[in-house]
Amino acid sequence: MESRKLAALLSSLVSQLLLLILLLFPPNSNSSDSHFNNAFPLIHHFLFSQQIAASLSLPTRKRKRVDPEPDQGPQPPSPSPESGLVARSPDSFRSCFRMTASTFEWLSGLLEPLLECRDPAELFPLNLSAGVRLGIGLFRLANGSDYAEISKRFRVSVSVARFCVKQLCRVLCTNFRFWIAFPNSNDELESVSRGFENLSGLPNCGGAIDCARFSVVNSETSREDCIAAQIVVDSSCRILSIVAGFRGHKSNSRILRSTTLYKDIEEGKLLNSSSSSTIIEIKSVAINQYLIGDSEYPFLPWLMIPFAESLPGSCEENFNAAHNLMRISALRTIASLKSWGVLSQPIKEEVKMAVAYIGACSILHNSLLMREDFSALSGGFEDYQFQHQNSNKIRDYKLEEDDSVKTKALIIRSALATRAKKSHNSNS
Repeated sequence: MESRKLAALLSSLVSQLLLLILLLFPPNSNSSDSHFNNAFPLIHHFLFSQQIAASLSLPTRKRKRVDPEPDQGPQPPSPSPESGLVARSPDSFRSCFRMTASTFEWLSGLLEPLLECRDPAELFPLNLSAGVRLGIGLFRLANGSDYAEISKRFRVSVSVARFCVKQLCRVLCTNFRFWIAFPNSNDELESVSRGFENLSGLPNCGGAIDCARFSVVNSETSREDCIAAQIVVDSSCRILSIVAGFRGHKSNSRILRSTTLYKDIEEGKLLNSSSSSTIIEIKSVAINQYLIGDSEYPFLPWLMIPFAESLPGSCEENFNAAHNLMRISALRTIASLKSWGVLSQPIKEEVKMAVAYIGACSILHNSLLMREDFSALSGGFEDYQFQHQNSNKIRDYKLEEDDSVKTKALIIRSALATRAKKSHNSNS
């Protein structure tokens, strides 16, 4: 029984009991029992108060909910201060937020204490639940809708919509950037290399590297620019490293050399170059962990690029085939990032905000994979081959390696090519 109904029932029983006492033992004005005469006003007051309590405890009539008129296309859930976001259909979450309803609820609960604090003074109080705030931010990221449309759909002001989007990006990039981390232990490195080896037969690969480029439009001058993001992924398309904000006209090779990833690998801080447990031997050649990239990247002992020329049926041809197969995870990840609505079109905001969008979408990309939610993961093996064959390469011929480094890289690649040949023969 509900607490209000129970209170009303008890109040009614007490009132009836007091009335019965008064009827059986009426007060006598001539009586010398002063105690009873003094108690009567108190009993009367108590009786009256119980009647008031009973009347106040009656259940109130609930107002009937009126649903808004249906609109064309998938509609986002309507915000509610009490219940947050309520799904209208399972497909609405994938189309509006690029994730399942269960992932949305998990993410909302995880971010709730961070999204509901520190509202700006000019907008305080927002009176929006974490689910509504998350929905506004995700709708911008997933669909690329402008703030006017978001304001209309979620029934908030443009300034509130803009704040919720920026708040979500800030929380993700600040508090959850650890979801993107390059492996720094032997067990993690071996797990990554095992995934690539199962895919291609080439051992000891620590990741596939590539660059994605995004358009940014200056809101004041309407000038369109391009920024680049360097990513490293494993065989399952999980992002291991991402650095964004470079000028898009720079080559992949120049971008790589300006990152801490390059410096850390060169200094032996990453890929465990000083650890013998990660080194394997092929034909008496010591091979440490390495990355794979296309021919736009420098040829280094820890960065394998394909052979420029290869004869049919040769080890070089088999190596290139395995190399291309391993690169698909990087191409697929880039395609997945660009499928987020805010990144699929020119970003009409400052470069700083565009970088925040790239970071937030990358963190969400990894979190979805972690939950085995593939709503935002692009598919299609043929599409990535087509993209690889038709991509415009920006080459930089001024950056040449010295002879000793290039010779070491050639020896390692040739040894790996024999393993690719052996793997090809064993599978044929």
